Amino acid sequence: MQVTKIHHVAIICSDYQKSKAFYTQILGLPIIQETFRAERNSYKLDLAIGQQQIELFSFPNPPKRPSRPEAQGLRHLAFVVDNIDETVKELQAKKVEVEAIRVDELTGKRFTFFSDPDGLPLELYEK
Repeated sequence: MQVTKIHHVAIICSDYQKSKAFYTQILGLPIIQETFRAERNSYKLDLAIGQQQIELFSFPNPPKRPSRPEAQGLRHLAFVVDNIDETVKELQAKKVEVEAIRVDELTGKRFTFFSDPDGLPLELYEK
């Protein structure tokens, strides 16, 4: 078996319209396709990010994430940016709270964290 890349990351949100606005308007991810699945009372929004995708789902009454960010399982989702200072300023101008920029002690690269509307930890990692 040879795994070659990540195809998509799936996120389940609590407020579909709020999360859709965050990922498309705040982060600027283009919509590939939006589907409402009536039998599940669920939306599925496919968003492009480079050659990969984020699938944003809504379900009635999804369980909450146990804790942030040290819960067992997926820790966070990291996005590569060319200029972390500019990206942080853009997010802050859109009223997104961003942590202080830090330096990765192993790579020397700069990074920071912010959250989506459901508190999912998201990372910016400078190229």
